Amino acid sequence: MNEVLTARDPLYEELYDVRREAEDAGNLVEGDANPGMNALRDAAPVHKGFLRELLGMPEFHRHSAAKGRQGYTCFSYATCDQAFRDFTNFSNKIMQMGPAEPGEPPRLGLLEMDEPEHRAYRRTIQPKFSRPVAFKWWTELWVQEIVDALMLALKDERSADLNLQLCARIPVHTITRAVGLDGNDALVFRHALMRSSAYGRIGLDEVQRNAATVQNMLTDLVGKRRRERRDDLTSHLVDATLELPDGSSRPLTDAEIVMHLRVVLIAGGGTSWRQMGITLWALLADREQLEIVRADRGMLERAVIESVRWNPTDPVFSRLVAQDCELGGVPLPAGAVLEICLGAANRDPARWDNPDVFDVRRPVQHQLGWGMGTHQCMGMNVAKAEIIAAINGLLDSFPNIRLDPDQPAPFLTGGLEQRGISALPVRLD
Repeated sequence: MNEVLTARDPLYEELYDVRREAEDAGNLVEGDANPGMNALRDAAPVHKGFLRELLGMPEFHRHSAAKGRQGYTCFSYATCDQAFRDFTNFSNKIMQMGPAEPGEPPRLGLLEMDEPEHRAYRRTIQPKFSRPVAFKWWTELWVQEIVDALMLALKDERSADLNLQLCARIPVHTITRAVGLDGNDALVFRHALMRSSAYGRIGLDEVQRNAATVQNMLTDLVGKRRRERRDDLTSHLVDATLELPDGSSRPLTDAEIVMHLRVVLIAGGGTSWRQMGITLWALLADREQLEIVRADRGMLERAVIESVRWNPTDPVFSRLVAQDCELGGVPLPAGAVLEICLGAANRDPARWDNPDVFDVRRPVQHQLGWGMGTHQCMGMNVAKAEIIAAINGLLDSFPNIRLDPDQPAPFLTGGLEQRGISALPVRLD
């Protein structure tokens, strides 16, 4: 596993380039969007119009179901928090992935479900993502071993790009091994997974071939775990009991287990990578902040939380307005799309002092970078464990680590839906 983990595989560059990812998706945003989002928030808590429209950007819809609908966007902490919590008026079904096969009805996953179905399905997997389990089971079985191997691979290097040589590797190898796939399959599987939903960017035949690869690998894995359990997520799901809203209960089907695995593999190999880069960039760009966490490692979790507040990797989410309602004094018609601009909400001066500044000493209070309510990010504790382990490893192994002054300075890039760091060049000597 360690050879694959530390190899200079060109797939890392293809899969973990934030700018290229956005260019391929057609949603690249040039420059810092935060000032524009802040200005809209300060003008009014809720505006009519999609976020990109309000910012004067070209049209882009993350979810095909949003096309042709009216758009509204909320910006203040209060309205965004309300929208996340109010699953009665604001539905996740805007995120439907579409039919699993031509002619089939749409297959709903956790991200598309509303209550009470969402809660029932989430309970079958949530125990493996609790804070105690993340900092013990995940860390002891996978995260620490992966971090240690990467530190060893970097020990003789004078410089590195941590985006590719660290941040890209920890989450994808952790989640791949945690579900029960061979660590050697990490990049091949993620490549197929991302291209299985690349409609419009590659040919339909290639999309279908990659979708078949993903489906076959996961279906085969579920079959293996039904025959022989291991200490992994798939085995847990095979043994899980789904307690349905009507009071009945049953095991999960193979299709339902595959649905769960797809969700955690997409999020676990992507979002954590970008947020790890943002956190490291924030610390390395401000020596005072770095020295605070070096002196007191207990501050590392606060650094992760603050990075998610300051620059969440997903600064906007969408909901379908399920019925006529009102938010922030603005009437919203049923069938419209509400975009929740948590990037602006997390910098609301009504809640935080000097909110545009990254500060690990800031008192911790709820922020929206991981969402809120029933759909709060299930994997946030695993992401924290990964990022904390990575920073601890770097501080222990490379006491002189610093941004490389001879390389271009890192900057935020990507789309409004997936922000990350351009690169993270450092000196290690």
